[in-house]
Amino acid sequence: MRRVLLPHHISPDPAPADGVLREFGGASMGTSWSVRLVEQGASAPLQEGLQRQLDAVVAEMSHWEADSDLGRFNRAAAGSWQALPAAFFDVLSFAMNVARDSGGAYDPCAGALVNLWGFGPGSRFKDDDFAPPAPFQVQAVLAQRAGQGVKLDQASRAAWQPGGVQLDLSAVAKGYGVDRLAQYLEALGIRHYLVEVGGELRGAGVKPDGQPWWVALEQVGAAVQDALGVAPIVVALHGLAIATSGDYRRFFQQGGQRYSHTIDPRSGAPIENSLASVSVVHAHCMAADAWSTALTVLGLKDGLALAESRGLAVRFVAREGEGLREYMSSHFRAMLEEE
Repeated sequence: MRRVLLPHHISPDPAPADGVLREFGGASMGTSWSVRLVEQGASAPLQEGLQRQLDAVVAEMSHWEADSDLGRFNRAAAGSWQALPAAFFDVLSFAMNVARDSGGAYDPCAGALVNLWGFGPGSRFKDDDFAPPAPFQVQAVLAQRAGQGVKLDQASRAAWQPGGVQLDLSAVAKGYGVDRLAQYLEALGIRHYLVEVGGELRGAGVKPDGQPWWVALEQVGAAVQDALGVAPIVVALHGLAIATSGDYRRFFQQGGQRYSHTIDPRSGAPIENSLASVSVVHAHCMAADAWSTALTVLGLKDGLALAESRGLAVRFVAREGEGLREYMSSHFRAMLEEE
């Protein structure tokens, strides 16, 4: 038996009768990307065009590239307005809206905290001599951030650098990259595809055999399904995207304590709640990406309540004792069927 997640709305548009399944892939944002699509007629030179879309995201929004537009903003003088490329401005605007709606559980302006804990450029948390910051160091960064919010001017598409703010869009950039690839394909008239960047996915249409793009819901680890004691979930990515956040991806351990890469911007420290993973299904991957992070920080009780209030389709996996337990928002459960 398996459980399947199906969209509420299914397009009647079939794949082209003579459509051919093609695959593309490459590297970007420190991870891999892949595209599967159904193409009709002559083969188009898509590889370079797809790569260019992601290269543009990196050039604008990478906190790892010093010469990116984001890097230049982070180094900008205090009290200055910085004009941003249109896509960068739109992504930052969206991220700041999620920060507001989550009560600060997610914050694109928390890059200084991410860096302090060693999860920023260079991944210092992997170094043998890396040590967690002392409480006074965390408090110093929190104090510096207090009252120093970034402001946005919609008319000029500019952002205000109050001084020392370090933007980090890593919780939305991959999702935006997925959406950007999807938009690129649709602009070319391609309506049947599956796009993936670093495990975040978005699909539309169907495969040549008429089946949707089935993907398995990301698991915490190899033994998790047995620990949960429930049937696995596969998702029909037909007009849907999915993103998963988890404390098992990047972390370090010292002195018997485990430090997750997910930082709570409110406390300035890695999260310490029971959640092992949070998966969000949404029409747009950027939204799924950002909300999976915000809900992970909020924890099971507050995260589930916010998911319900905002109509988000979310699956939570929580650690309880020696085992794991699954929780779902009503919007996620409404799309779930057993077969």
